[in-house]
Amino acid sequence: MEFECQSGTKVGLKDCSRDCVDYSCRGKADPSFIEPSKNPKSSKFNSEKQNPLRRLDGKGGSLSLECEESLAVNEVLHDCRSITDLPPALISEILNCLEPKELGVVSCVNTSLYRLASEHHVWKEFYCERWGQPILLAPLGTENADEKSWKELFVEREFRSKTFMGRYNIDTLYGHTEAVRTVSVLSSKKLVFTSGYDQIVRMWNMEEGLSIASSRPLGCTIRAVAADSRLLVAGGTDGFIHGWRAEDGIPHLFDLTSPQNQNTEFRVWEHEGPITCLALDLNKMYSGSWDMTIRVWDRSSLKCLNVLMHNDWVWSLAPHDTTVASAAGSDLYVWDTNIGSELAIVTNVHAGNAFSLARSHTGKLLFTGGEDGAIHMFEIIRNVKFHVKRVATWIPHLGAVYSLAFEFPWLVSASSDGKLSLIDVRKLLRTNRSYVVEKLSKVDNKVKNVEPPQRMLHGFGSNLFAVDVGLDRIVCAGEEGVVRIWNFSEALEVEQRVRALRGLRLENRMRRRKLQSEMTSKGSRGDQCSVAAKKNQLNGDRNSWRNRRRVAGKLKA
Repeated sequence: MEFECQSGTKVGLKDCSRDCVDYSCRGKADPSFIEPSKNPKSSKFNSEKQNPLRRLDGKGGSLSLECEESLAVNEVLHDCRSITDLPPALISEILNCLEPKELGVVSCVNTSLYRLASEHHVWKEFYCERWGQPILLAPLGTENADEKSWKELFVEREFRSKTFMGRYNIDTLYGHTEAVRTVSVLSSKKLVFTSGYDQIVRMWNMEEGLSIASSRPLGCTIRAVAADSRLLVAGGTDGFIHGWRAEDGIPHLFDLTSPQNQNTEFRVWEHEGPITCLALDLNKMYSGSWDMTIRVWDRSSLKCLNVLMHNDWVWSLAPHDTTVASAAGSDLYVWDTNIGSELAIVTNVHAGNAFSLARSHTGKLLFTGGEDGAIHMFEIIRNVKFHVKRVATWIPHLGAVYSLAFEFPWLVSASSDGKLSLIDVRKLLRTNRSYVVEKLSKVDNKVKNVEPPQRMLHGFGSNLFAVDVGLDRIVCAGEEGVVRIWNFSEALEVEQRVRALRGLRLENRMRRRKLQSEMTSKGSRGDQCSVAAKKNQLNGDRNSWRNRRRVAGKLKA
């Protein structure tokens, strides 16, 4: 079996026929004899300078130690008739060059390759670079997560990602009295947080579509909400950040209904304008404002660590590791949060304000949505310098794109035209594991490669302000004051039934082929001869019948 590796990967042996072996004596020469140099003074110098490491072979020549490893590998590979005869470490390196689909094909060859390919460590890399750490591991209370391998987790998540092209149900959540400006989905706990002009933060059950709790009025319009399993924060037009810490013993993490408690609820203020965006990571909290700044906070002490100054209103931000990307005015920024310096800037990304921003789990891909209705995809390249290059452009909307959400491989956008667009970015991924297509990564930022979206969802009024994605659901809200959950779990069940039927058909087909092969192998040569004799007899009977008919015709004539 042959494997075709990528252009950057080379597995082979160096040709040492000329450089490695130098036969100075032939015929009756002593095998241990080495021809001395004509200049005895320079022999030592030349041997140390030109051929510093050489040893005798068994044929009267000298071998450089540079080629000993190649010859050793050659001896190992000499008797290898298939890839399974190679050492497991070498097979692992070969499998490391393959894509998930190619790795799955290799695992179907035989049992040994199935074991090597299924247990390969690269499945963890595939999973984490697309979706981050799994949200359903043992610490979250599931017992089956330990039994699943990384390959099984990857296949399950990849299969689940196909459901957005299938059937759906819409759950409508009522409770807000005015327009909803922000939506945040906490997939690990199946919770949804929303807020808007009515100044109240509401918590919903994503599975059942029921309201769990709501906060007291916070005194201003809430334009941003962010949550994880330890902290919930909301930012409004008064410049304050309102926060709730998770409490033990509460099934839904946060107690929004109780009076203000200094141990679980807090408020911080340093922005001089309305807060438009919030984000959380493991140790920091990020807030952006119309005062043209992004502030980086320490989550434990709630102290401001850095202030990132912009040239216009900050509309959105997306942190990753030690960097944070931001959209301010019509420009795109990338910052180093440790030292507070600007790493890159792309000016005039949109014709108008860049309202929304999303980022992949690896931090390499950025997506911006703007007032012109366009969506741009950028790749962050870290070489000697920090570069941000435009890769692709979509124009699925007739109005401004107010919100973006990305969950591999789907990019979902909400617009003022009342529509949602679903874009599958796998169309633009490389065949190797660095993301963007090679020919597209060379495109200049001024060039537009307009791509069509894969699906459009309708049925809303105007002005969809917020959208977020969680597993097999899309949550959106807007000017109507209604929260809608697009439930694709039915499509997941349909796909599961289709896959089960496909597997059953394949199993039946393989069983029939096996029975046919067994029947043909059991048939003896005599049976085959008897069948051939019967066929010849039938042909002879047909020919005799035709001959008798010809004779009868002649007699009549």
